[in-house]
Amino acid sequence: MGRGRRPGRESYIVSEPSPLIPEPDPSATRKRVSFRGRLRNYFFTGVIVAGPLAITIYITWWCISLIDGWVKPLVPSAYLPDHYLPFSVPGLGLVIAFVALTTLGALTANLVGRSIVEFGEVLLARTPVISGLYRGLRQVFETLFSTSGTSFRTVGLVEFPVKGTWSIVFLSAPAGPDVQTALGAEHEQVGVFLPCAPNPTTGFFFYLPRADVIELPISVDDAAKLVMSAGVIQPEDPQTRLQAMAAGLRAAQVGPIDVPARDRMDA
Repeated sequence: MGRGRRPGRESYIVSEPSPLIPEPDPSATRKRVSFRGRLRNYFFTGVIVAGPLAITIYITWWCISLIDGWVKPLVPSAYLPDHYLPFSVPGLGLVIAFVALTTLGALTANLVGRSIVEFGEVLLARTPVISGLYRGLRQVFETLFSTSGTSFRTVGLVEFPVKGTWSIVFLSAPAGPDVQTALGAEHEQVGVFLPCAPNPTTGFFFYLPRADVIELPISVDDAAKLVMSAGVIQPEDPQTRLQAMAAGLRAAQVGPIDVPARDRMDA
C-alpha cells in the first residue's frame, strides 16, 4: 500500500529569492553632482549672500563720505578730532548734520524761531530769481516729508502705454482748481507718477481721472522693489512669508526623505 498524504496537513512551497535579481541600491538612485557643479553652486550662493551686503555697505559709505565732505569744511579744524588724530573719523559730519538739523527744528517750533524763519522767507520772496526756486522746493519738501500727507504713499495701476497693458504708479496730490477746470469738472483728476524700470527715480508725471486708477494694497517699498527688479521680486504677504520660512526650517531639520525601493523602481 503506498503512502498517502496524511489528512489535515497541507503542503507549502517556499520559494527562495532568486539571486539573479539584486536589491536596488538607494544611493544609486540619488542624483550625483559633479565637483564642477558643486563649485558653481557654492559660487552663486556666495554671490547671493555677499552681493546685497557689499552694495549696501558701499552705498552707506558713499552717503557718509558725501555728507562729511559737505559738513566738515564748515567746522573749524580745531573742533574736529581729525586735527588731533592721525586718521580721519568717518561719520562725524553725519552726526553734526543730524544734531544741527534737530536743533534747528526745535528752535523753529517756538515763537522766536518762527519769527526768524518768517523774516528770512520774506527776504527770499523779494528776490526775483531765488523766490520762485525757494517756494517750489519748499512745497516739494513739505509734501514729501509731511507726516500727515498722502502723496506718493499710495500705489496704483493704470493702463499705460497702450490699452490692455498695466503699469505701476504712485499717486500724487489731486489736481488744482485750474487743472481740474481745464480737464473737465465732471471727473476728479489726480496726479500720478509712473517710475521707469530699473531706475525708479526717473519716469513720467501726468493727470488722469481717479476712476481710471486701480489702487493696490501694497506698500511703496514693495512697489519700488517690483519696479527695480523688473517684476522679479513680487510683494508677499507677511503670513505667507512666515509660513514658507517655517516650512524651510522643518525641511532642514527632518533632512532628505528616503523614497522606498519599490516606489523608485516604479518610477
